Amino acid sequence: MNFDQAQAYLYSLGNEVSAMKLGLESVRRLLRELGDPQDSFLKVQVAGTNGKGSVCAFLESICCEAAVRTGLKVGVFTSPHLVSITERVRINGSNISESEFARVATLVRQTVERLVDSGELESTPTFFEQTTSIALVQFATQKIDIAILETGLGGRLDATTAAGAEIAAITRIDIDHQEYLGETIEEIAGEKAAIITGKTEFVAIAEQTSAVTQALLDRLKVAGKEAMFGDFLAVRSEGEGLVFKTGLNEYEISRLGLLGRHQVENAKVALLVAEELSRRFNFVLRDITAGLEKAKHPGRLEREGNFLFDGAHNINGSVALREYLDEYVHKPITMIFGAMKGKDVERIARLLWPKASKLILTRPENSRALTADELATFVPEGFDGQLVLSDSVSAALEEVSTSDEEIVLVTGSLYLIGEVKSLFNN
Repeated sequence: MNFDQAQAYLYSLGNEVSAMKLGLESVRRLLRELGDPQDSFLKVQVAGTNGKGSVCAFLESICCEAAVRTGLKVGVFTSPHLVSITERVRINGSNISESEFARVATLVRQTVERLVDSGELESTPTFFEQTTSIALVQFATQKIDIAILETGLGGRLDATTAAGAEIAAITRIDIDHQEYLGETIEEIAGEKAAIITGKTEFVAIAEQTSAVTQALLDRLKVAGKEAMFGDFLAVRSEGEGLVFKTGLNEYEISRLGLLGRHQVENAKVALLVAEELSRRFNFVLRDITAGLEKAKHPGRLEREGNFLFDGAHNINGSVALREYLDEYVHKPITMIFGAMKGKDVERIARLLWPKASKLILTRPENSRALTADELATFVPEGFDGQLVLSDSVSAALEEVSTSDEEIVLVTGSLYLIGEVKSLFNN
């Protein structure tokens, strides 16, 4: 397959979430047939509801700083992508090339088809299972030292868990994806905490509510493990900068590379993991401070001209975005909003939509996306901004002014942000 064929094949397997099949049996069998590529490098798995991508971004940046000095090779697997599927697989900060992606995707597909034909697999592994396998094969081929793996959904039965990570990081846990993970916060926390096993060597956990903390402690007890908790890490302000104090060092940060006060708790988790990695790979203090300062995370409080992109698709993410808007944005806001089915749009709308002087509701090109008319049923009582319903993202952009006197906020879904960025690129 060439790149276009590989991409078309993977997309033919169904929507990444709605066609997801939770379970590890298929992906473990596939990886075994591929030679268990995950066994050739150290793995950090990041799970949680909010902040997974940010912790991965901080860790990737820290490792890339160390790579300049030591020759370290770090692979990162994240999801979803914004513009190109190649964004999901990176080595030392660079996306996998389209030709390499096609080569490995072909290998994985051929292996899948052989296993299905022989009856060793009952069905074809999903989009996420195959992209996870593509990443792990590429990492092994390139002889990386560390892989940072962002959990797709949940933890216990997510394909990334089949890699058997030695280091587990858990970010803030909130209600999300109840149809897959459970109705209560305790059930959801239990699913995500299941990445901690008897083989886990180090655990870092972000600040949590008391109910979530108890669920995590229960899991740690079952696995016979202890954890480093981010809320025991001291942070103080010094001018515009921050000083993080751990049991080992003080880290003076001029400014975190990722915007928003909520990034402090994500930086704490990344810092705890980085100290564990430094014990294994000889990071120096400068690698960690520079990495925290230079981290980038596209689509999350990302500024491009007068556009602000933030994929706030659940309550915690929306609260963080609202706090940022209240504190730092003092211009009229044109808000382009799109969301997937199953999201708590009513509460998100009450948090974010009153900030808009002009609200454009639209539908990204995704089978799970709500229509503009469906979104309009959630307009809060008393909303006094201009309301526009748009059938497509391209039409929504035509409603936007390019004036520097306003901010254009694109939010509600990372799929929406990806489509806007694709239109910009074209």
